[in-house]
Amino acid sequence: MVALPAQHSTVSVYILAYEAPRLLDFVAAVFGGAVVMRLDREDGTLMHASVRIGDSTLMIADGTPQWPSFPVWLHVYVDDVDATYALALEHGATSVDAPADKPDGDRRGGIKDPTGNTWWIATPAG
Repeated sequence: MVALPAQHSTVSVYILAYEAPRLLDFVAAVFGGAVVMRLDREDGTLMHASVRIGDSTLMIADGTPQWPSFPVWLHVYVDDVDATYALALEHGATSVDAPADKPDGDRRGGIKDPTGNTWWIATPAG
């Protein structure tokens, strides 16, 4: 078994975003994300943060000229996709796809967070 740092999973998404602290605030407000670790650079930008959402860990940092920001797509199961979608919009997200029942059995919608990442949020139907 792989030795893992506390509160980390075997596979983690690493997001480089300009205005990364804004993304941390969004993840906390919309998904209940809890910061496990945070390291800031001397200039105030985010060097690294690990954030727990449920049983998963996201790693987030501010993009730099050497390691530029780029958008990612994520999929998150939530208790209530409609409520989470509305909350995301209240916290600066834009709509990609309004929640709807999908053929795979999920009720799913999509939003783009204020730093440009697309989140597909879903609740299993039934």
